[in-house]
Amino acid sequence: MHSPAASAATLSELRAENEALRAQLEQLRADQTAGTQQQVADDDKQSQVRFRTVFQNSPLGHKIIAPDLTIRQANPALVAMLGFTRPDEVEGRRILDFAHPHYRLDWHHLQEQLWAYEMPYFTLDTCLVRVDGSLLWCQVHSILFLDAGQELGYTTLIDTTQHTELQASLKRLYDAQETVLHLVAHDVRNPLAHIKLAVDLLRRDEGSQTPKYLAIIEQAAAQAEAILKDVLYIGELDAGQLLKQPTDFGAYLGAQLAAHQLAAQAKGVSLTLDVPAHVVMANLNPNKFGRVVHNLLGNALKFTPAGGSVRVCLTEPAGRPRLKVQDTGVGIPRALQAHLFDKFSTAAREGLAGESTTGLGLFITQQIVRLHGGHIGVESREGEGTTFFIDL
Repeated sequence: MHSPAASAATLSELRAENEALRAQLEQLRADQTAGTQQQVADDDKQSQVRFRTVFQNSPLGHKIIAPDLTIRQANPALVAMLGFTRPDEVEGRRILDFAHPHYRLDWHHLQEQLWAYEMPYFTLDTCLVRVDGSLLWCQVHSILFLDAGQELGYTTLIDTTQHTELQASLKRLYDAQETVLHLVAHDVRNPLAHIKLAVDLLRRDEGSQTPKYLAIIEQAAAQAEAILKDVLYIGELDAGQLLKQPTDFGAYLGAQLAAHQLAAQAKGVSLTLDVPAHVVMANLNPNKFGRVVHNLLGNALKFTPAGGSVRVCLTEPAGRPRLKVQDTGVGIPRALQAHLFDKFSTAAREGLAGESTTGLGLFITQQIVRLHGGHIGVESREGEGTTFFIDL
C-alpha cells in the first residue's frame, strides 16, 4: 500500500500533468483560431486583389455610388467613357452632374428603387453627357451591397451609343422611305392633278384665261417642289454626318433674323431679338440649325396678323442655352398641339395670307433639334399667341 505522502505526490503530479495538457490544448486552439483568422484574412486579401483587378481592367464602366448618388469609386473605363483622364475628376461628384437634363429622373428612380424599396438590383437605359458635351447612351445595371455597415450601389455601365445612333439612323431611313411612299400616294398627286387640269383647260381655252391657268400650274409646281425638297432634306439628316462647332449663339441668331426682317416689315409685324450681354456659346451645325430658326420664324410670321410682334429670346437657365420664339398671333388650338411635330401633321394649317404648308416643317425642326441633343416644346393659347422653346 502507498503511504498517504506518496498518494499526495502522485495526485500532485497528475494535476500538474493535467494543467500542462490543458495549456497545450489551449495553445492548439489559439493556434488553430489564429490560423483560421489568417486564412480568412488571406482569402479576403486575395478577394480584394481579384476585385481590384476586375474593377480596374474591365472594358465596361464600373462605379460604386453612395445613397446620395455620389461616386465613391470609378474605374478607368468609366472615366474614359465620360471623356476624362483621371478618376479624381469623377470621384466625389454626383452622377447627376453627368446626367442629360431630360434623363435625370432615371437616376432618382434608381435611387428610390435601390435604397428606399431595397430592390437587390435595378436596370435602366439612359443618357449621360460627356465632358465635351457629346451624348453617352448607356445601359445601367446596379446592385445593392453592404460595406462597413453601409449600403452602397455597385453600378455597371455598358456604352450603347453606337447601337442607339444606329437605331435612330435606321428609323430616319425608314421615315424617309415612308415619307416618299406617302408623298407618291397622297401629297404630290394633288399638285400634279392641278397641273394636269390646268393644261387640259389651256388646250380648250382661246387665250383669255391663259394667265390664270399658268398661275395655277406655277403654284402647283411650286407646291410639289417644296414637298420634294422637304423629303430630300429628311433623307439628308444623319447624326453621324452632323458636324457641329462652338458658335456664338447670340451673334448667330442676329444674322439669321436679318434675313426675315423684310418679310416682317412687309407683313407689318415687329421682329425683335433679345440676347444676354455676355456671349452664350452653343455647339451647332450652322447650316442645319438655320433651318430650325427659319421654320420657327416662318411659322410665327405666317400666323401673326399686322400690328403684332415676334420676339426671339436667348437665355441660359441652368447654364444651358434656351431659345424661345414668341409671337402674338392667332395661337394653336389645344386639340392640334399634340400633333404639331408629327410627319405630315394633321395640325398643318394655311397661313393668314393663304400660305401653303407641306406638313413637314415642324417634324424636320424636331429632328434637327434632337440631332443637336436638344428638346423642343410649345406653349400656346388661341387668340393669345404661341411660344416655341428649344433647350440645347
